Amino acid sequence: MNPLEQLLQCGQSVWLDSISRDFIKSGQLQRLVTGDKLHGLTSNPTIFEQAIGHSDAYDNALRQLLRANEKQTEKALFEALAIEDIRMAADVLRPVYDETHGGDGYVSLEVSPHLARDTGGSIAEAKRLWQAVERPNLMIKIPGTHEGIPAIEQLISEGINVNVTLMFSLRHYDAVARAYIAGLERRDAYSPGGNKIWPVSVASFFVSRVDNVIDPMLEKIGTQEALALRGKIAIANAKLAYQRFRETFYGEPFDSWRKKGVHVQRPLWASTSTKNPAYSDVLYVEELVGPDTVNTLPLKTLEAFRHHGRASETLEKGLAQAEADVAQLKKLGIDLNAVTEKLQNDGVDSFAASYDKLLASLKKKRQEILTTSDQTA
Repeated sequence: MNPLEQLLQCGQSVWLDSISRDFIKSGQLQRLVTGDKLHGLTSNPTIFEQAIGHSDAYDNALRQLLRANEKQTEKALFEALAIEDIRMAADVLRPVYDETHGGDGYVSLEVSPHLARDTGGSIAEAKRLWQAVERPNLMIKIPGTHEGIPAIEQLISEGINVNVTLMFSLRHYDAVARAYIAGLERRDAYSPGGNKIWPVSVASFFVSRVDNVIDPMLEKIGTQEALALRGKIAIANAKLAYQRFRETFYGEPFDSWRKKGVHVQRPLWASTSTKNPAYSDVLYVEELVGPDTVNTLPLKTLEAFRHHGRASETLEKGLAQAEADVAQLKKLGIDLNAVTEKLQNDGVDSFAASYDKLLASLKKKRQEILTTSDQTA
């Protein structure tokens, strides 16, 4: 059996961490859904910057948009292009959504990263994008920042599906899980009765970026104890988050919600491509397999796992070792909480930079298209 299908048998959904118009229109996305049991798709500003800013695949669509209104801002042009892509991808995945009764088959679209520190702005933009896309299998991505937490709660209370992104620590995870449950409680209070539609949410916990930062710190310390932890902390951190998920959503407090048909907020493993060539290219897939989880993979990692990945439930194995590794890290003087807070801040800045780079690319393309149009008029 295809190893990607085996992940599904282990209770883990595979989502694609990529989107482009060519990929959808060529039928490649459909082939992944049909052949590999792909169950979802995620996007972010960096992915869209690569798709739109580094190809001519969107030039004809841009010409049409500018022909309709040449005064549109670069942000408006981007949103028009992104919304069309998201709609097409959501339509490809709609059968998965229907077959799983709304449990899977989602496509994610992120609010502007410049709103990561703006609660009200995030809520307003999320609601606007939700209405613009008009697909039940859409998830709006909101960063799990301090300011993002109340936005998550509000959107859940209004029935909007949320993919919480840029989570790196147990502290982040706990705040996000509380926001999801608080949003459900508010939704239940606002509209009592048994016929309401419950929103679905995932909590995107970033993995490999943790090792990317901590490994050099361990190498600088240079002791045998420090070097032995290389390539282990990201996985240990994720395994402890999964245990917190099990305690939160399979403990008695959430039982009543499950009886109402509410979905648990599944952990989604993000940043699971291997950056260090010394490690297996499927390390962050094989070590994080378990029920009620999602792993969102870039195409290269997805193809590598299809070729030589091994699927078995690993998330609840080696928990004592995971705890010991994190404890040893602290003894070595490395503050995991400080590292993960910086990673979240850096992630916000990185997505904002990609977003700005995308708008700059669109500005250049817009000028080229309008200049060409003027010359041919």
